[in-house]
Amino acid sequence: MADAKLQSVQVFGRKRNAVAVAFIKPGKGVMRVNGVPLHLVEPEPLRAKVLEPVLLLGADRFNKLDVRVRVRGGGHSSQVYAIRQAIAKAVVSYYQKYVDEAQKNEIKEIFLQYDRALLVADPRRCEPKKFGGPSARARYQKSYR
Repeated sequence: MADAKLQSVQVFGRKRNAVAVAFIKPGKGVMRVNGVPLHLVEPEPLRAKVLEPVLLLGADRFNKLDVRVRVRGGGHSSQVYAIRQAIAKAVVSYYQKYVDEAQKNEIKEIFLQYDRALLVADPRRCEPKKFGGPSARARYQKSYR
C-alpha cells in the first residue's frame, strides 16, 4: 500500500468557475467522478466529452490506473470540461513522473492534435458588473424628457 501511495499524481483542471481535481494512482482501472463511475456521469449528452481522454488514448493505457476526480463549482458544462482537462493533464503528468518521457510526449501530442483545451486552461472569466447599468457592459437607457 505504501508503494502505491508514493506513485500518485494530483492535477487540477479548470473551466470558468468549475475546478476538478484528478487523483491518479496504480490500480485496477477504476474511474470515478465524485464517487460515480465515469460512464454514469450526468448530463448524459456531455458524457462523451468526459470519456474523450480515455477514447483518444485507448482503454489499455487506463487499465492499470485508478482515476478519482473531485469537481466543484460552475455549471454542468463547465464541470464536464474541467473533468476532461483534469484527467488528460493527470495522465500526462503521471507518464512524465513514473513512466518515461517518450510516451509522455506521444500522449501529449495526441491530446494537442485533438483539442488544445484538454491540456491548456481557457483563461476567460465572467466580467464583473459595474454601476450605471444592469450588467457588465450594458448601460441603463437614457431619457431626455
